[in-house]
Amino acid sequence: MPLETPTAKPLLIVDVRSPGEFAAGHVAGSVNLPLDQLALRASTVLPDQHQPLVLCCLSGARSGMAAQWLKAQGYSQVVNGGSVGTVALQLGRRIEAD
Repeated sequence: MPLETPTAKPLLIVDVRSPGEFAAGHVAGSVNLPLDQLALRASTVLPDQHQPLVLCCLSGARSGMAAQWLKAQGYSQVVNGGSVGTVALQLGRRIEAD
């Protein structure tokens, strides 16, 4: 699935890095769901298992693990976007810091 797909549901960018990494710079409009909290908070933060999700982190390793886990839980539109910079570039979004 390409990062940007025509769909009735909005694309959600999920950054699986730590809160400190997220605060230092993240894709505009993304949500922070750290990998170590994924199992506990996914159903709350990501209640719609059919919403298109693009996951990102520093290099793509953590987001790859998160994508595999989400797919195993029944999430149907999950993409590992790789690094924050790659996702920002491909979606034409800026990187912002808190």
